[in-house]
Amino acid sequence: QVQLVESGGGLVQAGGSLGLSCTASGNIFSINYMGWYRQAPGNQHELVATISRDGIPNYADSVKGRFTISRDNAKNTVSLQMNSLKPEDTAVYFCVVRQYTGNYWGQGTQVTVSS
Repeated sequence: QVQLVESGGGLVQAGGSLGLSCTASGNIFSINYMGWYRQAPGNQHELVATISRDGIPNYADSVKGRFTISRDNAKNTVSLQMNSLKPEDTAVYFCVVRQYTGNYWGQGTQVTVSS
């Protein structure tokens, strides 16, 4: 099993910034993709950003230019810097990692952006 511990999140005013971080531990072999999904009330999970082992990022159109994803392979961590936050970014954010044994999800951390 792979355990994911998320940190960060919280309450911020529109236009502000927040950072999320996630550390993977346990039966880690070679993590391919790391990333973040989010789920707003009443909505399905939505991809926010992913990053490959080689550091190639992929962003949802709704966050391009505002969010930056990064990872540290040596520490098995993935981070998400969120700038220019909007009320529609309010959601529970989940860390996700993928290795050959499967996909693993964190417990989620709440991000609330007030208008």
